[in-house]
Amino acid sequence: MPPPRKKSGKSSSKGSLAFLDPLLKELNVASLKKLVFSPSHAWLAAIALLVLELFVNIFVIHRVNYTEIDWVAYMQEVEGVINGTMDYSKLRGDTGPLVYPAGFVWFYMVLYYITSHGSNVMLAQYIFAIIYIVNLGLVFRLLVRTRKVPPYMLVMMSVTSYRIHSIYVLRLFNDPVAVLLLYAAINLFMDDRWSLGSVFFSLAVSIKMNILLYAPALLLAYLAVLGLPGTLVQLSICAGLQLVLAAPFLANFPLEYIIGAFNLGRVFLYEWTVNFRFLPEDIFVSRWFHLALLVGHIITLCYCGRYWWQYFSVYKKLATVGVPHCEQLLVLPLFMCNFIGVMFARSLHYQFYVWYYHTLHYLVWTTGYPVKHRLLLLGVIEMCWNTFPSTMASSGALHVSHFVILVGLLAQVSKSCDMTIFTSNVKDVKTKEEKTE
Repeated sequence: MPPPRKKSGKSSSKGSLAFLDPLLKELNVASLKKLVFSPSHAWLAAIALLVLELFVNIFVIHRVNYTEIDWVAYMQEVEGVINGTMDYSKLRGDTGPLVYPAGFVWFYMVLYYITSHGSNVMLAQYIFAIIYIVNLGLVFRLLVRTRKVPPYMLVMMSVTSYRIHSIYVLRLFNDPVAVLLLYAAINLFMDDRWSLGSVFFSLAVSIKMNILLYAPALLLAYLAVLGLPGTLVQLSICAGLQLVLAAPFLANFPLEYIIGAFNLGRVFLYEWTVNFRFLPEDIFVSRWFHLALLVGHIITLCYCGRYWWQYFSVYKKLATVGVPHCEQLLVLPLFMCNFIGVMFARSLHYQFYVWYYHTLHYLVWTTGYPVKHRLLLLGVIEMCWNTFPSTMASSGALHVSHFVILVGLLAQVSKSCDMTIFTSNVKDVKTKEEKTE
């Protein structure tokens, strides 16, 4: 009789790893798809990407040459204030006069001292890398809370745009600082901390005036959610902070400050335009052209305003009873309002891409277009912003992409406002409120 066979090491090792069976069962194809495609799992991608971006920004700072554009001019303008000049018309840098509000002066004055009078550029780059990562975290929080965008789009948003990384850590523009404060404000609005949100919104405006592109929708949000008395309080906070920040300039040369910091009539240089290269220069600088853009902007805002009002009104009802993910109704009109402002901007320079870059993915995913068309739109827009110098084709493609996105947004927004489920939510919440009363 032959001796009994010994159990193979393979089977014994299998037994020792039996405790992993439940975990391995969970890691099936369906669960992996959720990690990639399900908005409910976007938070995992967000955490991983924030860690990855730390190393990406360090790599960019050390491996890609810094390009001087406005940093020296910013330092020169700030130095004028340090030396006692409070007349905005006399504050200048190598690139021209100071054209930003007082918050810009105080922020870059801090950087002036931290970076040894602006000479330690690499330290400034690291500060802007931190700004980039914090900004990305705030954007991710909005996207995770609204559950609109799938995880793989967060990957595309963070690591695929060379232009965005360049604007932050290789150019040191003030635009990233303004949008950082803006996204902080929207997060606070979403958390029902409206007064603190208004403080951050006003701080953002004090860095750069483009943040006012959000103002029409934000005013509707104030009125719909807080009512007229609450709106007056928030407007007082916004205006009061502007007065405090600008007090040294207003006390000495008020007219010069207002004209310099909030000059709505500035004419941008044709050579830097991203969006209107296909126009002759004489039309580009024409006041009639600027007026036509303004009229188109106002008409589009008025058309969208009725939908936004309904969104904000329903948001107030649903947020009151804690309906999950109703933040979509707050975020979409704000993003859409800024997008329309960018569409009708008199000129877009390359650093202006950050004005709406981190909202594009959300907006495109709100449209009803197939996924491949959404990706195509984002790809074309990225290509247009990376074409330097801009061409007639790149400018035209940018406008076409903007128009297609706006049409898709309007179709989806009007459809949702007409849906029975959208209007019935309001009735249901009203009934609950009446019962509690």
